[in-house]
Amino acid sequence: MKILKFGGSSVKSPEKIRDVKNIIENQTEKLVVVVSAFQGITNNLVELSRLASEKDNAYKETLEHIKKIHIDFTRELIEKSKLQQVLQQVTALLSELENISAGVFLLNDLTPKIMDRILSFGERLSAYIISNVITNGEYADSRDFIKTDNSFGNAKVYTEQSYPLIAGFFKGKDNTFVVPGFISSTVHNETTTLGRGGSDYTAALFAAALHAKLLEIWTDVDGFMTADPRKVSKAFAIESLSYPEAMELSHFGAKVIYTPTIQPVYKLNIPIVIKNTYNPDAAGTYITREAKSVGKSLIKGISSIDDINLITLQGPGMVGVKGISMRMFGALANSNINIILITQASSEYSISLAINPEDIEKAITALENEFEPEIKLRNEVVIQVEKELSIIAIVGEQMKNTPGISATLFRSLGRNGISVIATAQGSSELNISVVIKKESLRKAMNVIHEGFFLSHYKELHIYLVGIGTVGGILLQQIYQQQEKLMKEHQLKVNVVGISNSRKMLINPDGINIFNFREQLDNSGTEANLSKFIATIKKLNLRNSVFIDCTASQQTAAAYKQVLESFISIVAANKIACSSDYSVYKELKSAALSKNVKFMYETNVGAGLPIISTINDLIRSGDKILKLEAVLSGTLNFIFNELGSTVSMSKAIRLAKEKGFSEPDPRIDLSGTDVVRKLLILARESGYPLEYNDIKVEPFLPSECFEGNLVDFWKKVEKYDQQFETNRQNLEKEGKKWRFVALLDEGKARVSLQEVDKSHPAFPLEGSNNILLITTERYRDQPMIIRGYGAGAEVTAAGVFADTIRVANV
Repeated sequence: MKILKFGGSSVKSPEKIRDVKNIIENQTEKLVVVVSAFQGITNNLVELSRLASEKDNAYKETLEHIKKIHIDFTRELIEKSKLQQVLQQVTALLSELENISAGVFLLNDLTPKIMDRILSFGERLSAYIISNVITNGEYADSRDFIKTDNSFGNAKVYTEQSYPLIAGFFKGKDNTFVVPGFISSTVHNETTTLGRGGSDYTAALFAAALHAKLLEIWTDVDGFMTADPRKVSKAFAIESLSYPEAMELSHFGAKVIYTPTIQPVYKLNIPIVIKNTYNPDAAGTYITREAKSVGKSLIKGISSIDDINLITLQGPGMVGVKGISMRMFGALANSNINIILITQASSEYSISLAINPEDIEKAITALENEFEPEIKLRNEVVIQVEKELSIIAIVGEQMKNTPGISATLFRSLGRNGISVIATAQGSSELNISVVIKKESLRKAMNVIHEGFFLSHYKELHIYLVGIGTVGGILLQQIYQQQEKLMKEHQLKVNVVGISNSRKMLINPDGINIFNFREQLDNSGTEANLSKFIATIKKLNLRNSVFIDCTASQQTAAAYKQVLESFISIVAANKIACSSDYSVYKELKSAALSKNVKFMYETNVGAGLPIISTINDLIRSGDKILKLEAVLSGTLNFIFNELGSTVSMSKAIRLAKEKGFSEPDPRIDLSGTDVVRKLLILARESGYPLEYNDIKVEPFLPSECFEGNLVDFWKKVEKYDQQFETNRQNLEKEGKKWRFVALLDEGKARVSLQEVDKSHPAFPLEGSNNILLITTERYRDQPMIIRGYGAGAEVTAAGVFADTIRVANV
């Protein structure tokens, strides 16, 4: 004997009911089939009752809708030979419903007893129709067998009366009986209901009474999932659960199964399997007394209750006083308020309870009445309420006595800026529950799921501002490396937002990098940095990284807001770190306090590991004494290109054409870029310098920097011959020009220097950079870092490397 239960989504249409027919008729054992109302009908019946009780004639429209669905289903599903007979019975049931509804309308009154009777029609109609669809099907009314008290709306089952009635009726019968779920009756045969979701409970009662070997619950998912797939796209079906694990997941919001369902079969050790009507070949989830361990994860699933209120009773009047908890729980129980979660401070100073929002006013009143002396007379206790909260529970029997579970949970939340408001764990260690802000629920579910189930790979969500030369090449590099990063480094890089000066585009499901410019042009909206950041914060995606490949002051000014939203930053933009020292420190502190990363390696030396090396030296206890560097790949390229056939003005043009210089090369030629880089290095080395603390010795006359860019080209050409004469003299002496940045004993300057062959910078080619680091440990022989220091390719690669470092932290 097997019991099969089909929910509303499984019988939502004639097509799905034919699928149900095939599933039933492919079974080889004796069956009892329990069905819910057709999808949406229970809600229609609730609406019908409400409208009728309010004397609103619109109830008739709802009634006609209900009639049409059932008659249409009957005509489409029932074979011609018995169509009239079935239609006659369906019409009779619908007429009964119409008469009761008319009575409610006339009396302007709706009692719980009448409400249950109205609600019963959904299951009675679906069960009767489906019993006539399947071969050798027969209808049986579960009200004849399941007996309850008269708590209409959520009746208590009398199993000692119900089980013999069920067993007696089905003894010796071979047909496949279809019975309505959810409904029952009192000993006086008054219709009652078992609460929403009660069809599962009906099936479990039949399974226990008939000592079935298996209870199959057919729904619209492949089983219990590791998390709600509507919130966590990477959720997958759980192969097996124990009864306690299933009950915990159900209690905390997993709507796959109705929690009381498990109780009747638990006692008799009858397995439950959750199956998918839409994917009948899927294995499903088996629920037994002892579930087998599958995979490496120490938890089985993550469940959530989306909307709760937290009510806290606290104050010195509670400390050391006996009976406080009893009074609190008693007051709430007398007001019929269900408590979802309990947590108490070890000092006894406070007790917090999670309850449904609709019960909050009743709960406040009940507690105010119970603790009136402590609250009003002695002023020793206060009641606090926090709203817009959610509960997340992680569940698994293997959690018991296993260290590190809580650490993984809280680390996953903390690293993504999600605060835990309250937490609870039973002594059984079957679950750990946390209360968080409702706005963070989706993000929290994903980071916890990633922490426990997807530890074999990590996902970054990238928001890129600036898709010009460097930003565009960065996207190309990500596109080329995505597959390799996933395969070899278990890292999924998902670009979800891009913006240029004109348009922006955000897609939380990811942007196809292959044709990102076309998507931006066709689907992008007007660029607005404030709205771009506001959307990032609203989406609240885990492991988010904001990448700035602009030279925008406005974008740099937004860094603090981004960091304080628990979003890491990777910046190619030098403005923020080279602005006032107070701003630089503020950003570093914000990243540290929010436990996110602020990476800006490419601010100095493009892709060279300069900042990270200095950081490593300092973290290891060394002290930076002196820095000597050629930090402008642009200027180094220019001075290396100078020759008898390449004048100063021509070398500058070449640098601009090859993308080494800024669009306005005067930024490079003035030394401004080098000053910013040296300023950043000085600060990273522990010297709190400001921009004006660095002495600048320009190599071009001041007139070259006056006027517009057209004027500049005319003026600089006047000095070509002078530079050539000086270059020839320098060549005779065996020397070269290098624009050198120097930090020595806390003092800094940038200037054009003549270096001979003994200097490490002498052989520097093309746009290469070089840095000599003198420290207490590297005093006699400075550490040298040399390599490409300019160019979009290496700068983009440096940004990419910083992004990967964010993931690897």
